[in-house]
Amino acid sequence: MKKIYFLSDAHLGGRAFCDNRERELALCKFLDSIKDDAQAVYLLGDIFDFWFEYHNVIPKGFTRFLGKVSELTDSGIEIHFFIGNHDMWTYDYLAQECGVILHQEPCRIQLPSVSGKDVCAYVGHGDGLGDPSRGFRFIRAIFHSRICRWLFRNIFPADLGMEFGLRWARHSRLKHLRNMVAENGDRLSVSDDGVVRNQLGDVLSANVETEDAFQGEANEPLVVFSKAYLKEHPQTDFFIFGHRHIELDLMLSSQSRLFILGDWIRKNTFVTWDGENMFMDNFL
Repeated sequence: MKKIYFLSDAHLGGRAFCDNRERELALCKFLDSIKDDAQAVYLLGDIFDFWFEYHNVIPKGFTRFLGKVSELTDSGIEIHFFIGNHDMWTYDYLAQECGVILHQEPCRIQLPSVSGKDVCAYVGHGDGLGDPSRGFRFIRAIFHSRICRWLFRNIFPADLGMEFGLRWARHSRLKHLRNMVAENGDRLSVSDDGVVRNQLGDVLSANVETEDAFQGEANEPLVVFSKAYLKEHPQTDFFIFGHRHIELDLMLSSQSRLFILGDWIRKNTFVTWDGENMFMDNFL
């Protein structure tokens, strides 16, 4: 039986990162390595750091990744693309030109199994699920608004709109990094390209955790959401999300597990379903 793969949060093209080409090549290398045994690949959001489709214009770059995705879909492999909070402005380009199956919302999927029994997973990017932040929900509602999308698409010139989106994404990322570094208290600094250094100027970005740590089962939004959803849908075997940039494999009950996928910025994390088992790994 062929396998099903899940990954998320590559943030390709992000201006807060200095290794976009290297990460794109790593992602393409991974997709190339699984093409002979993959039945489907689920890309669970924030694959791009900013993506907005105008009527006749798409963002510059990503040619290697888009070409690899097209190669896989042309060979019969299903590529499912779930929008994230950075690439939610996706319309029909990826579906028409690259052959992906586009998902605007999280959904339940049936996984094929060796035993033939039904195996159900609830999958999506994860933004907004269980999150108590009113500010985040407000911003998310604006970004998802059809009126706001129409205004952005039809009033802003493409170059201006792309510049605005890329700067917004970069500012958001660097603000988050600097907040995390400030809380660390070790006199660390974050440069404009997202590199973390100590007071001597030594680069520490590969060794310093710059994402919010796991908040515990009672406070982690995706855990809270999954437990509540499981009460209403007890036959859900797996929950698989991105968004949080943490690696998590958590048993929610004797039969249900939650995976949070890490990222493709530093961790190169993916989850595999082989027909019997679901497991997390890192592509090195």
